[in-house]
Amino acid sequence: MMGQADGRDEERPPHEVRVAAFRLGSYQVTNEEYDCFCEATGHAATRFRQQEHHNDPRHPVTGPSWFDAVAYCEWLSAETGLHYCLPSEAQWEWAARGGLTGKLYPWGDEPFTARTDYATRWLRGPELVGTSDANGYGLYDICENVHEWCSDWYDPEYYAVSPADNPRGPAKTTRKASRGGAWRHQIKIVRCAARSSIPPQFEYADYGFRVACL
Repeated sequence: MMGQADGRDEERPPHEVRVAAFRLGSYQVTNEEYDCFCEATGHAATRFRQQEHHNDPRHPVTGPSWFDAVAYCEWLSAETGLHYCLPSEAQWEWAARGGLTGKLYPWGDEPFTARTDYATRWLRGPELVGTSDANGYGLYDICENVHEWCSDWYDPEYYAVSPADNPRGPAKTTRKASRGGAWRHQIKIVRCAARSSIPPQFEYADYGFRVACL
């Protein structure tokens, strides 16, 4: 079940979806991984790469635009012969739930403030990837650390017309969907059903991504 009946308007109506088998990165793409892409292709590093609290090789890369994230996926596909891409919203939410049906967070319904060391984490930037417990599918930092780009264009009313099988989002709009919470906000962990979006060219210090493989 995708969405949340008592959530925000754009999370309703809850609806059943089916997604074909896919893989999703256990971690958000790191600076170290993104550096390999930049060195191999001549692609520019993000403007936050050398900033304090963002510059460790194991930090998630911060500040890629949606176009940068897609370029990384295309490069990785060419290097490996596999089909890498950004996950759809449906794929991301299914994965974030970690096999728990109808729960608010990847770990269940316990409040986000109960997460270990919640009050002392994410004070000036993202944490190193993999420093929180994994969800039931072995995914780390999902719903937290940095917002993650999705492949879909964004429409707040899309759920009313979404197909049941492998929904890929609406026709082109002006914004790209993103999921998960981020270090920069007062509430740093969001619910699995929570949706967000920004224009695809934006480069924010609390945005990153993880890759899907189809």
